[in-house]
Amino acid sequence: MAFNDVLESIGGVGRFQISQITFLLISVCLIGCHNFLQNFTAAVPDHHCKPLLPTNQTLPSSYTQSTAEGVLLKAPVPIGQNRKPEKCLQFAMSWWHLLSPNATVEVGDSATQVHTELCTGGWVYDVSVFESTIVTEWNLVCDLQNLRDVAQSLYMAGVLVGAGVFGVLSDRFGRRKPLIWSYLFSSYCAFRFLAGMTFSGIMLNSLSLILEWMPNKGRTVAGALLGYFVTFGQIVLAGVAYGVRNWRWLQLSVSAPFFIIFVCSWKLPESPRWLLLHNKAQVAVQNLRKVAAINGKSKEGEKINKEVLHSHMQMEAASLKSRRTVFDLFRSPVLRRVTCCLMVVWFSSSFSYYGLAMDVQKFGLNIFVVQVLFGAIDLPVVLLSTLAMVFIGRRLTMAGFLSLAGLLVFVNMFVPDELQTLRTVQAALGKGCLASSFIGAYLYSGELYPTEIRQTGMGFVSMQARLGAMVAPLVYVLRDSFPVLPPIIFGAAPLLAGVSACFLMETRHLPLLETIAEMERSRRNLPPASREISFQRIRLAQQ
Repeated sequence: MAFNDVLESIGGVGRFQISQITFLLISVCLIGCHNFLQNFTAAVPDHHCKPLLPTNQTLPSSYTQSTAEGVLLKAPVPIGQNRKPEKCLQFAMSWWHLLSPNATVEVGDSATQVHTELCTGGWVYDVSVFESTIVTEWNLVCDLQNLRDVAQSLYMAGVLVGAGVFGVLSDRFGRRKPLIWSYLFSSYCAFRFLAGMTFSGIMLNSLSLILEWMPNKGRTVAGALLGYFVTFGQIVLAGVAYGVRNWRWLQLSVSAPFFIIFVCSWKLPESPRWLLLHNKAQVAVQNLRKVAAINGKSKEGEKINKEVLHSHMQMEAASLKSRRTVFDLFRSPVLRRVTCCLMVVWFSSSFSYYGLAMDVQKFGLNIFVVQVLFGAIDLPVVLLSTLAMVFIGRRLTMAGFLSLAGLLVFVNMFVPDELQTLRTVQAALGKGCLASSFIGAYLYSGELYPTEIRQTGMGFVSMQARLGAMVAPLVYVLRDSFPVLPPIIFGAAPLLAGVSACFLMETRHLPLLETIAEMERSRRNLPPASREISFQRIRLAQQ
């Protein structure tokens, strides 16, 4: 008998499961906010060199203070092609004769090639949209503009490191304690790297707690809700950022709720599966009886004891005895091909997804509307891809959506800048396709890997996604020297992933494989019938 029978006997998807997932989805939504927070906290407002009036220079008496500020720009700051002040250049010798009402101002190259230099007195920023950002705080413009992309990469590096750190902690200390300390760190931590680490721990342990308390019939819906609430967090972020235009207060607004979540997290019961596998059967019995009482199944809860639990966990405990390493993923031909193809799929999906989603300012439209559009578009596209995976198949759906995303990015390169709305919609659709392939990769990868190496395989290929998210912001460093290069790279990556997906096996309507040897034989002799898989295997497939 599987442990799922125990969960069904104490209420299945009852009041406890619904309350638990509702509570944890709040933190998942906030993580979605933080993943894209830098779209607003690191927004780049219009700016130009700060004009400085020489001590020996006087203005005509007819100039008031308000008119002087605008007139002064003519003398020290050249005008660019867009008839706006240059962002990073000033005249080496201020042309004060331009203060005359009859003076003419040169526009374009002729104005920027004569006696110009980089800003020396600082910058003046437009505060009509954002009161302050990290860009205005530390002048991350011109020669320092690439540092804002480095900051996002450091955050994603923290997510990568946190996945490993909190993955080990959750196996050693359980799901609840690392989850609690993750909230404490994220509430107090001011560094993006540490925040990324703790958010990774929150996400992983929330997923484990939800799935390990959820019976089989509710697991699919629970997994889908996790993905949807990460997307919903992007929409919530736009609303919060619209009301809070100071980057410090915005950071606090999406972080402060973690204080409340931290306090409430102590009330969450530990996973009984983890307790049993670590010889804490009595605590597991207590937690199961408590949940049974919440679900209105107190009598069934009283029937649970250590002997009953051990009998239900024998199959799952046996599945953990087989220890596999990353090197085993490349030993057999079929497993090696699957791993290499999935590495490309995971890396490319995450790489291009964050490459598109983390530069919403470039479209020139209202940044808040664009953020809502980029978040909302994921919902219907992911639903469409889910239906396609069910009725058409995993391989064709993955390859199709990845290829479509790449084509949309490439086509967007040839849309004129004047058609900003069309460019934005195309980019949003491309991001939606990448989101669907990214979420679908969890299901497809879990079905491709056999049980004895599923945890190792899922952990390894999901690491490629975090690497892709970390590298994506750095690609924008190239846009100053080669403006066309970033969209080419972000478009080529999903096309390559789409081709790689074509070399994977179709898994629709097929039972999960148990061993590597069975996987090698699967092309010639598929198992005749499906078998019930334990909750532990599903958990391994999701990690």
